[in-house]
Amino acid sequence: MVIYYIVALLVVLVDQWTKWKVVEAMEIGEKIPLIDGYLALLSHRNSGAAWGMLEGKMTFFYVITFLVVGGLLVYFHKEAKGDRLLSWSIMFIVGGAIGNFIDRVRLGEVVDFISVYIPVIQYNFPIFNVADAALTIGVLFMLIHTFIDDKTKEK
Repeated sequence: MVIYYIVALLVVLVDQWTKWKVVEAMEIGEKIPLIDGYLALLSHRNSGAAWGMLEGKMTFFYVITFLVVGGLLVYFHKEAKGDRLLSWSIMFIVGGAIGNFIDRVRLGEVVDFISVYIPVIQYNFPIFNVADAALTIGVLFMLIHTFIDDKTKEK
């Protein structure tokens, strides 16, 4: 079980290190192309949630993060024993939630910096960070787990 806590810790450490590097090295709004026209570092701040929703509602985010992380840790200890995919999903979500929580407490906003353009649909994906990516991966793992679990129960 300790390995899963290490996963969450690594998510937090990588998230905070990358955000620190962006804050130290880039001005807000500065853009550094990585794959021209597709992928760039773009220093941005977000005082809300995904896509800027609930902007400035810090107390709400503090309470929700505390409840979600606490609930997930209880669920992890009660339900995820022996289930690697569920354990990974929970700890990716926990690590991502804590990473963004640290920003909200420390800075009053979240540091975002990964900018992706999807040319096929001519869409600028909302700017995100390592914690956001971990949250997304965790949710995807949880959906896969749920699908597999449902299929197993059907048999």
